[in-house]
Amino acid sequence: MWPDRRICDLLGIEHPIIQAPMTGSCTPQLAAAVANAGGLGSMGCAGKSVEKIRQEVDALKAASNHGYNLNFFATEASRTDPATLAHTRERLQPWFEKYDLGPPPEEVPPVGPGFDAERLDLVLELRPRVVSFHFGQPDVETIALLKDADIILLSTATNVQEAKALEAAGMDAIIAQGWEAGGHRGSHTVTEPMQGVGTMALVPQIVDAVSVPIIAAGGIADGRGIAAAFALGASGVQLGTAFLSCPEAATDPTRRARLQNATDQDTMVTDAVSGRCARTARSNYAASMEAARAPLPGFRQLSALVEPLLKAADDDDASFHLYGQAAALNREMPAAELIDWLIDDTGKAIAKLSPR
Repeated sequence: MWPDRRICDLLGIEHPIIQAPMTGSCTPQLAAAVANAGGLGSMGCAGKSVEKIRQEVDALKAASNHGYNLNFFATEASRTDPATLAHTRERLQPWFEKYDLGPPPEEVPPVGPGFDAERLDLVLELRPRVVSFHFGQPDVETIALLKDADIILLSTATNVQEAKALEAAGMDAIIAQGWEAGGHRGSHTVTEPMQGVGTMALVPQIVDAVSVPIIAAGGIADGRGIAAAFALGASGVQLGTAFLSCPEAATDPTRRARLQNATDQDTMVTDAVSGRCARTARSNYAASMEAARAPLPGFRQLSALVEPLLKAADDDDASFHLYGQAAALNREMPAAELIDWLIDDTGKAIAKLSPR
């Protein structure tokens, strides 16, 4: 059925459908269910300890004997200059006062790097079939060690320049992430919220620019989206938001309720929660920060400042519910059933386009 099987052959999967590695939402049970249904199950490892990653991989392997993907953030250590930190605390102060939280934290600990020697050693020990990266790629020596271990490497590109850099670095396939995608934008440098490129425009340009297989991501939720991705030249797709409604996902009740009532205009892109651009449900806090932009603390250092507000605030005032623009197309069903439905729906979409 699949018009291009390069991703299937590369990853050793039956269907070119990858479950996005959504840290905090994906679980070993979700990844295993996707893998057992013929797709590629993924585990987000960002911010997790080596011990936690090992436990989750053990749980995944107990539920599936198929290959899996471990995802890491290829970020440098974050440090924030005192002036930026002080100014951000001033901007947060009214929000903290509104919820009787006292002053915002005065200091934030350094964060990162996202993929260090300890995690490299763990990956070389576990030997997953696939390792993927967000926000770029690790250094040349690290890539060489991973390739010597016969691990397939993927990373995300949000524009053509990034895709070319990933191919030159030795990535085996590239995830072309459109602006519609939920969660953090995988840009290799810090970007402004409105700098994204939509999936429909991004995928064919990246396909034309590189020779490795392309995996389309962002705004894909059903067979029509999958068929469109293949028409644009992609060899596979990565879906994240679509899996958030599965019972195996660790989606909190509030976000599940939002997904059940989602529309195409529910979300916005902001860097005012984590320090990097992410598509999330709209909130008054994020809107106010976007209305008057200023330098912010480094990636995930800002999270430490904002966390008390997120815990205390009314959900519409301040939250970080990550999901994409196609959330209204979500279906509530187990992951294996979702994979089967996506395959069937893609077949129907392709059939409608075929001449009679």
